[in-house]
Amino acid sequence: MKADKRRSAQAGFTLIESMAAVVVLMIGVLGLAAMLADGMAYMSMSEDDYIAQQKAAEAIESVFTARDVGQATWSTICNTGDTTTCASGIFLTGSKPLCDPGPDAIIDTADDFAGSTCAGNPDAILVPNAAGNMNPPQRLALSNFKRTVVITSVDDSGGNPIANLRQITVTITYSSGRFQNKTYTLNAYISNFS
Repeated sequence: MKADKRRSAQAGFTLIESMAAVVVLMIGVLGLAAMLADGMAYMSMSEDDYIAQQKAAEAIESVFTARDVGQATWSTICNTGDTTTCASGIFLTGSKPLCDPGPDAIIDTADDFAGSTCAGNPDAILVPNAAGNMNPPQRLALSNFKRTVVITSVDDSGGNPIANLRQITVTITYSSGRFQNKTYTLNAYISNFS
């Protein structure tokens, strides 16, 4: 009879032990779920990060192209109202929404905007349509992006402006999912000579 009591006392887990095991397992599963959610958020953010990099590079290439093909002269490659760099700048100041370039095909100039909105179409990327093909493509507007183009003179070691050299700083500000007010900044130098 004594042997029967021992066997029944050691027959299995108690309810408290089982509950503790379930709690430990749930903490692990919830931790994995949180990591998966963060990973998905960062994956979706990477697309917007890439778009910001490309739109900043596109703005700088637009300035170089305008200089190289003669659409903008050295005396106009600066911001409007900036009389210290040049007298008749064509690039707007301040943060602006991304717009398709206007008739002059130069990004962030006055013909791109009608007041504070895009004069033509807001800038967009082309994605496959509902049928999964690009005929015709669907335009996905980049309404959560803003761009600032700042062109400044470059000073020599004595603090004097170098006559034929300027710095272009393009800053893209955007929100991506739960991440608000992200920025990407690209700097380049442009000279009077192509």
